[in-house]
Order: sequence, then C-alpha cells, then structure tokens
Amino acid sequence: MIESEKLFVGKVFEKWYRVPEYQRPYVWGKDQIAEFLQDLCDAMNRDENSQYFLGSMVLQKKTLEKNNTHYDEYDVLDGQQRLTTLFLLIAVIRDLTSDKDCFETCKEIIFQKKNTFKNIPERLRIVFDIRQEVKDFINTYVKDDGTTRKLNSSLIQGYGKDTDLSVINMSKNIVQIREFFEHNQNFDQFVKFLLNNVLMIYVGSEELDDAFRLFTVMNNRGVKLRSSDILKASNLALVSDDERVKAAKNWEEAENYFGEDFDEFLSHLRSILVKKKATVSLLKEYEDNIYAPKEYDRSNKITKNLPPLLNKGIDTFNFVDKYRKHYIEIFDNHHYELSKSFELNNLLIMMKAGFESDFWIAPLLKYYDKFGNHELIDFVKSLDNAFAYDWLIGLTPTSRIENVNHWMETIDSKTSEEVIALLKEHIDQTELAHELDKKIYGRRAAKYLMLKLDCILHGHTTKLDFPSTISIEHILPQTPKVDSQWLHDFTEEERDYAKDRLGNLVLLSRRKNSSQNNRDYADKKQKYFQGNIELFSNSIRIFQQYATWTVTDFSKNHAYVKTKLLEHFAA
Repeated sequence: MIESEKLFVGKVFEKWYRVPEYQRPYVWGKDQIAEFLQDLCDAMNRDENSQYFLGSMVLQKKTLEKNNTHYDEYDVLDGQQRLTTLFLLIAVIRDLTSDKDCFETCKEIIFQKKNTFKNIPERLRIVFDIRQEVKDFINTYVKDDGTTRKLNSSLIQGYGKDTDLSVINMSKNIVQIREFFEHNQNFDQFVKFLLNNVLMIYVGSEELDDAFRLFTVMNNRGVKLRSSDILKASNLALVSDDERVKAAKNWEEAENYFGEDFDEFLSHLRSILVKKKATVSLLKEYEDNIYAPKEYDRSNKITKNLPPLLNKGIDTFNFVDKYRKHYIEIFDNHHYELSKSFELNNLLIMMKAGFESDFWIAPLLKYYDKFGNHELIDFVKSLDNAFAYDWLIGLTPTSRIENVNHWMETIDSKTSEEVIALLKEHIDQTELAHELDKKIYGRRAAKYLMLKLDCILHGHTTKLDFPSTISIEHILPQTPKVDSQWLHDFTEEERDYAKDRLGNLVLLSRRKNSSQNNRDYADKKQKYFQGNIELFSNSIRIFQQYATWTVTDFSKNHAYVKTKLLEHFAA
C-alpha cells in the first residue's frame, strides 16, 4: 500500500527516520546551505503566513518493536539531503536560542530522552546507518544540548584525508548555519515559520520494491541522481539483508573511484553484455536489454522473452565490482613486470590522452576478464591500431562501434592469438599510408597521431608523462611574414603542400602564440620552441637533428615519421 501526504516540517519531525547503509553520503555544501537559508528567510519576510514548498521525501515504512512498544520508522530513500539539513538547522537553533519554548521545541525534535516510567526509549529523530563515523559525529556534536557549539573552523581544518565525507559536510554546514543566525537572530519568528509554513510531500510504502520504484520516479529535486544511483537502488531492493551492506559498500567504492565518470563505466559494462550500439538511456538499456531482453520473431510476428544477460540483485553488484577491479588493475598499474619495460603503461596513457572517444575500453576490459595478462601488450597495441585506423579513414561513429562490438564477440569465442590476428588483419596498410600522407593539421585525429609518434620515439624504459597543456605547432608557419626567410626557402606551392602535413608538425607544452610562430626557423627555434619541447621526444629529435628547415628537410622528416607510424601499425 502506497501512502502520500502533505506535511509541514513540524509534522515531518513527529515521525522517526533512518538513513540506510546504502544511501549516498550527505553532500550539501556551502552554496546549497546559503541558498536554502536565504530562500526560507525571503519567503518568511515576504509573507509570514505563506506556504513554502521544500520538496518531497520517498520513504519505506517499517513497524518496529522495542521494550513492548510498537512504533513506525521510515527508511529515507529520497530526500536525505533536505531532511538532514533541517535536522542540523534545528540543532543549531536549539543551541543559539535564549527562548525557553523555542529551545524545548528544538530539543524534542532532535532527541527523545528515555523515560522508564512512561516506557519511552531513548531515540534520535534520525538514525544514520550510512557510516559508523556519522553515528559517532551525531552523538558527539548534534544529539545533546550545546554540542553544535563545539564545532569550529579550526577543528574542521584538522580533519584528515580519511575523514568521512558526510562528517566533513555536516561539520562545515553547522558552522555556516550558526554564522548565518548570529546575524539573523529572530529565532521565534523563523522557527514558527519553519515548523508551520514550510511543507514537504511524503510518499511511502511498506514494500521495499514499491518504495524503490517511487524513488526512481519522484527523484527530480535536490542532489541530482545519476543513472548509477537509480540502478543501485533498484538492485538493492532485490538483495538479501545479510548481503546488502557489503553490496552497497562495494558499489560506493566504485562510485568514489570513478566519480562523475561512473555512468560512463556502467555504459562500458552495458557494451560488454549487449554488444550493440545503445539506442535508449542507460537505465532503459539495463532494464530492457540486459535484465529483460526480447527478440522479435519475424516469421511468427511475436516478441519472445530471452534469458537475462545479467540477473538483477547481487549478481549485478558482483559484476560491477569484478570489472571495477579489472579497470584498476589495467589502468592503475605500471605493468613493468610484463615486459621489463613501461610499454603497456605508456600505450594506455597515450590512448587515454589521444582518443576523443573511449568505447575502446569495453573490449579491453572484456579481453582482460577472459585472458588476464596473457598477450596483453600485443592485444592493446593491436586494439589501439585498429581503433585508430577506423578513426583515421573516416568511418562513422556507428560503424566504429559496430566494429568494436564485433571484436568483443570474437573475444567471447576465440583464443587470444586469434583475437590479436583479427585486429591486425583489420588494417589496410596501403589505405593507412594514403591517410598519413594527407594534410593532418585541423583534423580531429591530429593530436592522437602526434602523441602516438611521441610514444613510439620515447621508448619504454621510462614512464610517459604528457603535460596538461599541449598544442600542435607548425615548423613552417601557416602564414609567414612577407619579408621572412620562409618565402625564399619554400615556393607558394611547396608551402601549401607541406605546412599541414605530419612532417611539419611538432608538439609544444604551451598554448599557441601566432606572432611567435611566424618567426624564421633559427629565431623560432631559439626563442619560441626552446623550453617548450623538453617533454616531447619527436620535437626534441627535430630541433637537434635539423639546423635548417627547407623543402628537403621537411620531405626527409615527413618520410621518417610516416615510416615510424606505418611500422608501428604493422607490428
């Protein structure tokens, strides 16, 4: 049965709440608190009899028994950020007000004192199960009268890097709320308005599955949930109580590791399972194409249900955790032991820096899941070359994704040697040579090719480390000055041919400077390039090897870099 009710804050805090262990941390910060307090004060000052809508809560109702006393408690599925902020706000007002009634009202909201004679147990209004550190923090700095005053900026600055995120945000927000009210001390009016005019909508169900379904539908305010949050919630509804804490913890480790890229990681896992281009949202892909796939039978004109590609519940959590570990093992290790060099490490750094799209990660994860380190360097080199080849010859994104999916199907059914052979055979060397002879500058793959060339020439005895700022520069400028040496060394036809091709380009660790770039070669080499090429092996090679830059020099260098790239693609 689903319950729904409009509640003013005073009535909201007549109920008892629990923030379950699978919830995300409390993340409201300075801007949300400032806006929240100012909006409440503005609404009150405009019309103290008006109503202010704060948002919704989605709850799972539970009936509990303690000491022969039955009471209802609500797990907070959605609305944790607002509810927790209200809780902290009322605790701060409790410790600031000099009005006895205001103090008692706030005190009763925060904590119920034990009364043996009335059979009333000691209870906090909100129990925080998300972390033990949060429980300890609430008991120390919120539960008892005067405890919010113990918090100050100096104490917060002393928090270590391992301090729980919820604890950090709660601490900062308590101090911010206190500072706000030290300049706005009309507590009586504010508390009256807060408890009697600020309202929330409560929607709840005793069935966890129904509550989670409501959660996915109604969450459209407050901290925006990602697809990963809703996937987590819908899967946790199917996990047994004894496995739920561990499942939620493993999922949160993945959330913390990937940050804002977690949905992208889940998209890679979708590709591994479905092996088709996504056509709907990430959530719908999981619901319709992974958990409940269907197939249309054209001969009988009926849709048939197929077995799930992955079961909802604990299997999903285990699958995500397994691939999280694969990802960390691949991208966070130097892999020196594989070849007594940093070749794999450097390849992956180059690929992540050079490719604009990252759907090459799915087949890499799939290969590692099946074959581990076996032939891993050869596979990554072949994957890099095949994926780059499709980009260089101008395949559409759809065609490139189809090829990636075909490679994953091959990984499923073939040996590692057969997979690597397929990737190598994918490349037409003649067509590739033709592409490398074209004008490269201005194409989206230009940076990738320059980084790849640098990776090849750098070698693998040391780790590759690209700077944060990288620009592609012309040696022969695009628009040389009318009185420059360039006009003597190159005809107009030669300049037009050479300027945007691979042999005339270098990488610099600075932003482009058009006025400096137009200098003659000797001057440019001394004043513009010097100090900005030390991180790029190809750039260093050119300026050490070439004292001049003529048509002959360009042609020699272009042939050299083209050969180096072709040799690597053919390896």
